[in-house]
Amino acid sequence: MTARRRSVWPWVIIAILGSGVVVLLGSFVWRLFNPPVTPFVEQDGPPVVIQVDIVNASNVAGAGRRTMMFLRERGFDVVEISTADTVVSQSHILDRLGDRVSAMKIANVLGIADSLIVPELDSMLFVRASVVLGKDCRVLTPFSQ
Repeated sequence: MTARRRSVWPWVIIAILGSGVVVLLGSFVWRLFNPPVTPFVEQDGPPVVIQVDIVNASNVAGAGRRTMMFLRERGFDVVEISTADTVVSQSHILDRLGDRVSAMKIANVLGIADSLIVPELDSMLFVRASVVLGKDCRVLTPFSQ
């Protein structure tokens, strides 16, 4: 009797399709834990970009600029960068208009805990939130990439 030779192609196709399923499933799980954040205010009417200013209170040279570039790459409007006279130990977000949702979007993008959003209303600043970078700024998302 002659031995019958089996074709390898069905197994190759199954391996390729299986790899595709694994990649898509991994992408799905990644998006579950890291959902994309939109830089727009949730309101009726035309979309409005979230405006933010950055205060470098970390005593780390270039921290404000790096955070500005990071936020601008994600669509946020950074209107000003300043340096504080005093150094703070922990980075936090100052909610300037009482718009906690916008402040939470900024905190989520930067890797700042929601518990570090402090309401400090000041409608004269014309920004929705202020990012205060503290000495712990090196553990934030813009510095870990």
